[in-house]
Amino acid sequence: MSETKYHVRVVADAPAIFRAAAEEFVRCAKHAIDARGSFRVALSGGSTPKGLYGLLAGDEFRPQVAWEKVFFFWGDERNVPPDNSDSNYRMANEAMLSKLPSASSQVFRIRGEIDSSLASIEYEQALKTHFRLGEGQLPAIDLVLLGMGPDGHTASLFPGTKALEERRRLVVSNWVGKFYTHRVTMTAPVLTNAHRILFLVNGDDKAEPLKAVLEGPYEPEQLPSQLILSAAAKTLWLVDPSAAKLLTIAKEEHA
Repeated sequence: MSETKYHVRVVADAPAIFRAAAEEFVRCAKHAIDARGSFRVALSGGSTPKGLYGLLAGDEFRPQVAWEKVFFFWGDERNVPPDNSDSNYRMANEAMLSKLPSASSQVFRIRGEIDSSLASIEYEQALKTHFRLGEGQLPAIDLVLLGMGPDGHTASLFPGTKALEERRRLVVSNWVGKFYTHRVTMTAPVLTNAHRILFLVNGDDKAEPLKAVLEGPYEPEQLPSQLILSAAAKTLWLVDPSAAKLLTIAKEEHA
């Protein structure tokens, strides 16, 4: 790959993104378990991660991971109960978790069914307890999975919202005016402190925002995914040709 500060891998299509992401998930899991005895992953919602989760729960990839040593977190959650069709937890549970040999104690869902401010405080405390954090410390999640919306948002860090300015809290309730609802989201300092970050981006509607995020001026208030660029060295962007078509930066090309 030509030298660039961003690691962008272009693969053939959405199924190729699922496969490349599954391979990266397995690699990260093995490395973390060998190094630290466990693997902590922050899951995301959306259609692209759903394809990844299905692969991980399938016969090819499931045997490659020591699932009893994997702990599941969420980068964000909608303000809905866990059985709601909009729940990020429900999607991940149906596509993957229910098919894995994991104990309930390994799954840390965000309680979207309660007041979002309380849910954010509760989830922040769960992170502090699990990662044994002292005052001012950040968790070092082994792998954070992220997507990017057509408006440049990631997790529930939306353009023009207050959560973009947060530097102390680990998790916050974020009012998203375009949907007239609160979302619970990990903050940018938590996401960028991960050992590895994987962005899954596909589709024509992502071409312009992806170019703006990676090649445009730094305006994270308008393009929140740019908040993650400070962790560029440990971030891999897996994109399909339709999402990558406007990029001029050096890219890895994979069939």
